[in-house]
Amino acid sequence: MDRIRLGVIGVGSVVREIYQHLYFSSEYASLLSIEAVADPFEQGLHEFCDAHGIPRERRFTSYESMLERVDLDAVQVNTPDSLHEKPTIAALERGLDAMVPKPLADTIRGAHHMIEAMRASGRLIGVDFHKRDDPRIKECQARYGSGAYGEFQHAQWYMVDKLLVADPNHEPRFFASPDFAANNSPISFLTVHMADAFIRIVSLKPVKVRAHGWKQRLARLEPIASHGYDLCDTEIVFENGGVAHVVTGWHLPNTAHATTVQSSRMICTDGYIDLGLDMPGYREVIDDGIIERNPLFRNFEADGTVTGYGMSRPGRIYRKLLQHRNGTLPERERSELNDPLELGFWTTVVCEAAEQSLERSADTVNGVTHGVEVDVASLLEDRLGAEAGRYLG
Repeated sequence: MDRIRLGVIGVGSVVREIYQHLYFSSEYASLLSIEAVADPFEQGLHEFCDAHGIPRERRFTSYESMLERVDLDAVQVNTPDSLHEKPTIAALERGLDAMVPKPLADTIRGAHHMIEAMRASGRLIGVDFHKRDDPRIKECQARYGSGAYGEFQHAQWYMVDKLLVADPNHEPRFFASPDFAANNSPISFLTVHMADAFIRIVSLKPVKVRAHGWKQRLARLEPIASHGYDLCDTEIVFENGGVAHVVTGWHLPNTAHATTVQSSRMICTDGYIDLGLDMPGYREVIDDGIIERNPLFRNFEADGTVTGYGMSRPGRIYRKLLQHRNGTLPERERSELNDPLELGFWTTVVCEAAEQSLERSADTVNGVTHGVEVDVASLLEDRLGAEAGRYLG
């Protein structure tokens, strides 16, 4: 087998921005044959398929029909985070591999069920946390792992979007639904990126989580106000006693130099690290304003090829899935793909714990909520019962 016969489940914004380039224009496109597409939104389904020559008989409004009627090797589940679980498990049970954009799932139970289904089926799940292939993150991970910085003590990570990302009054809307911010907190949408990048660098498990949230800026929007959080600070205590703060939100002035402003500072026993993630390439000054371009993430080459770590992260996973199906994937790499850390299980734990921290708190004054401390072991035991021991040992 020289190509993966892939079924695509969902062709929304993440496919328009990232994966259509991976499928058809990247150096990894030769690994993939897009056999069928499923999406309940028929207009988007047909627009994508018309643009890329997918035959009418290979277009489905339900993934179940696609799985029943088309011979596939793998699926990519591009649904909202809360809908990753069912189609991924359905594919695994049919003997297919699965690719999922970050996170693995939005709940601990969902992530656990997916991991168990993967192990029972003997197939693999790849999770596309694209920041893991950012060369700056990779270098920091390698140097931290070598002992160059000593032991992690304290870190501050931030990832804050322009207001327009969550503003239902902005035209054109960045996201389609006017209640986007009410249904997607900065924790579920942004903290997941930075928490995973940091956990990846230090390879430590979280033990306690507490979140703080602000509902002030979005509530003042006119004529449509939003009741979601503008800003969240997730405090994570790790098993070595180190503490990280992940600050995320979407209320920067729209004049900011980039849609997302992000960076990190880490203090360790033997080193101090600044990751200037919000300066990835160059800034241009044009009629639309001052704009930061990020060719490290997605770069359109002169020959039409799309490169960058937005392509290389999922592309390298697909290469491993193809090796696995051909029986040539080294056992060490297969074991790594089965590891909860690699699958982003602990990232899901941090995000659910942070959401729980805010939900359990009664301390809200002037739109500010100071969440309660959540013990990770207790949360896992509550969600998984005796099976929590599989992750806590």
